[in-house]
Amino acid sequence: MKIAVIGTGYVGLVTGACLAGSGNSVECVDIDESKIESLQRAEVPFFEPGLDEMVRTNIDEGRLSFTTDIASAVRESFLVFIAVGTPQAQDGEADISSVLEVARSIGSNLNGYKIVVTKSTVPVGTTEKVRDTIKSLTDQEFGVASNPEFLKEGAAIEDFLKPDRVVIGVEDESVGSVLRELYSPFMRSADRTIVVSIRSSEMSKYASNAMLATRISFMNEIANLCELLGANVSEVRSVVGSDARIGRYYLYPGVGYGGSCFPKDVKALEKMAHGVGYDPRVVTAVDRVNAAQRERFFDKIAGFFTDLAGKRVAVWGISFKPNTDDIREAPSLYVIEKLLDAGCSVAVHDPAAMENARTVLGDSVDYFESYYDACRGADALVIHTEWSQYRQPNFEMIKELMKTPVIFDGRNIYDYMKLEAMGIEYFGIGR
Repeated sequence: MKIAVIGTGYVGLVTGACLAGSGNSVECVDIDESKIESLQRAEVPFFEPGLDEMVRTNIDEGRLSFTTDIASAVRESFLVFIAVGTPQAQDGEADISSVLEVARSIGSNLNGYKIVVTKSTVPVGTTEKVRDTIKSLTDQEFGVASNPEFLKEGAAIEDFLKPDRVVIGVEDESVGSVLRELYSPFMRSADRTIVVSIRSSEMSKYASNAMLATRISFMNEIANLCELLGANVSEVRSVVGSDARIGRYYLYPGVGYGGSCFPKDVKALEKMAHGVGYDPRVVTAVDRVNAAQRERFFDKIAGFFTDLAGKRVAVWGISFKPNTDDIREAPSLYVIEKLLDAGCSVAVHDPAAMENARTVLGDSVDYFESYYDACRGADALVIHTEWSQYRQPNFEMIKELMKTPVIFDGRNIYDYMKLEAMGIEYFGIGR
């Protein structure tokens, strides 16, 4: 099929590359000329394992191209995916202005029947607004669909190629059939497409992310109680996760969730609920617990020292999770800012997110290419991201490098009994 993907952010680029990889002809569109020029050279603007190779291969084989010309891309395609950002507005609502702007461009350039698909995470009712916007600008026939993404940063290629499910929201059976055919290469072992109404499709994305965020916040609440009651959250988690009704996923306590999805989508769901006069008490609590968790983690650090002023703190991990350079809403940024405000000097390391960190933190912290060097002369080591290279470091070297051998582990990746036996003080989450 001939496909246009409008937007070359995380969702749009992964979608375009993976659909091209299954044999489709895909043209990705963005208004950022420098970004398009980089992509035409197969230079991916963010870190996602395997994506740069997939982009390069599909460019070389002529299935994937990039342009700033949305009019041409729309006219030459049969399927048009809208994958632009829907950032959080000041009131918490998702900003769909870019989505509707794309819809206006599509409506102005329809030259025959096409199917327009909202891939962006959008509030319930947005696809209908897209349909009405296009309809106001053309007499051409077209179909619309909602097709939310369920991609985990750091595993997006695997998630797209081997999806748990593909959700297709349609009001026309024939549109659903086309999208089923599009995704059929990824359904060879079993058909995991779920066809629902458009509004149910839009809601499913928010409901899924809110449920996962709820599990994280719930386990953080349990972890906090474990600390106060003398229990070990790791042991509790193993018991809870062994229940088949609950499962083991997203039960890891820590410093809270971050990234581009959970914080934004939880707040947007809360805003949608208020818009129809409903008080979403669970969703509101999830957001509040998450915000409080990073505060509680900083308080652990501050409580250990009589005075933080003049202390040197090493921070391992800035990205909100491993295998990504995404620092949006990362708990690390909150804690680092609090440490700086308290008069600390901060040394940071991250395998992928250093450049992104510079755009936010500037020269307020010291950056190190070696995570061991970041520990030199430090009064404390703080773990924010469970990158694999941090999991089994040389603790004897760390102890020698640090001024004060104390570790604040925001991801519970270390054996606290082993560290304490080595003379390293350890503070985790819920144990």
